[in-house]
Amino acid sequence: MSGTDFLESMARASQERVATARTRLSENALLKQAQATAPPPSLIRGGGGFDLIAELKLRSPALGQLRAPASEDPARRALSYAEAGAAAVSVLTEPACFDGSLEHLSAASSALRAMRVPAMRKDFLVDPYQVVEARAAGAGGVLIILRMLSRPQLEELCSAARACGLFALLEAFDEADIELAHELVDSLVSQEPPAPRIAPGRSANSRVRPEMARVQWLIGVNCRDLTTLQVVPGRLEALVGLLPTQIPRVAESGVATAADAGRIAAAGYDFALVGSALMSGADPRALAHEMIVAGRRARQQWI
Repeated sequence: MSGTDFLESMARASQERVATARTRLSENALLKQAQATAPPPSLIRGGGGFDLIAELKLRSPALGQLRAPASEDPARRALSYAEAGAAAVSVLTEPACFDGSLEHLSAASSALRAMRVPAMRKDFLVDPYQVVEARAAGAGGVLIILRMLSRPQLEELCSAARACGLFALLEAFDEADIELAHELVDSLVSQEPPAPRIAPGRSANSRVRPEMARVQWLIGVNCRDLTTLQVVPGRLEALVGLLPTQIPRVAESGVATAADAGRIAAAGYDFALVGSALMSGADPRALAHEMIVAGRRARQQWI
């Protein structure tokens, strides 16, 4: 199966799930549910220049079963990630290839609320209905795959994310995706309110910390080959210089150790999204913390 075929099959299955969901709950009813749900925590960057989005996924198409569904507690795992210092928790909701569900997202979101850490819905989203589903489940963000959708569809999903108060991670795989990302990001950023002015008493020359600000948009590079589903060595470093600079940059896949986190932070990434290594590791909380420490140390040296 080619990479295009894989995404097309995921998109078709996602459309079918949306159609089924609409027969069970109308869009108006779903909107009411979302509006009745407490506002989710915002994605806030830490002060060290590098942050972690830790992922909950039970199965990987590349690696197979990572955790048995019956033995996994999404709420407990999400809390362990937050306690390690993760800025957000990514939750797979795709059922066929990843054993995910909206119930996992709801459980993680509820557990994380007290710690003010957002959950992100990671799925093959094709319809604004699914963005509202994420908001109704308590999520604070969504993943949007650039390769899989037309420009109008991408704009529609981004508009839905903005309307729901969610952050969005725009996922790219190659140079063509990144070219599209530049156009989309320029449009999105131009619609955002201006940055706050320097507080009274603070000199314009004082060191400011924009990384502490609330994040609305992120741009990520997934370094998996969509045909083989294997990590492509060097792709993260090769593409980081091409990414838009107005928004934080995220390294996706290929980060398995603290050394990897330090490497991609030194290359210029602001976040790492890590799933398989944490899900298969013996002590995911410790590994998550080690990645954050290594990334921030490397980032400070890089700056």
